[in-house]
Amino acid sequence: MEIFIAVLFFAFSTTITPGPNNVMIMSSGVNYGIRASMPHFLGICLGFPVMVLLVGFGFGVVFEKFPNLHQLIKVAGVAYLLWLAWHIATAEPKAIEKGTRKPFTFWQAALFQWVNAKAWMMASGAVAAYTTVTGNPVTEVLAITLAFFLMAFPCVGVWLLFGSLLRKVLSNALFQRIFNITMGLILVASIIPVLQELWQFYFARAA
Repeated sequence: MEIFIAVLFFAFSTTITPGPNNVMIMSSGVNYGIRASMPHFLGICLGFPVMVLLVGFGFGVVFEKFPNLHQLIKVAGVAYLLWLAWHIATAEPKAIEKGTRKPFTFWQAALFQWVNAKAWMMASGAVAAYTTVTGNPVTEVLAITLAFFLMAFPCVGVWLLFGSLLRKVLSNALFQRIFNITMGLILVASIIPVLQELWQFYFARAA
């Protein structure tokens, strides 16, 4: 129980902090509202615990044996995040009312976790820190997964709610456009550590 409480705190602190998921769900709340963003919200809250579960049960070992595969996924993730940043930055104010854009679907949000660098760090970090050699690996991984499942709904929900509240404040089209551009830039900034890692892996090592 003491370890589970520690995992809960870890899950809370890592899930509540800014990252691609939270930036995107807040932007969705601003542009589309809570109801239309629910598939996106549920895709994050269910998709990430599933990722933790699979990583905990050894899926991450595949990438340890084939590091180039993991790096290729990161490259794809960076390209996808850059596209999403552009998608957010260029979203028209009240896009859902005009029918020009649509929020993420459940499966898009769930599958996004696998190209989200922060999600990888959270999942692998939790499994490495809170599993033991002497403990029951199945029980420990299930406990870690449960902790992230319990924390995902309130933590990600706060960002969605905040975005929905901002939607009412940003009634001016210019302000909402500025917000969208700012969120797009923040999403690009979140990619910088991954770009640095990719640089070291592919170029600095070769030099």
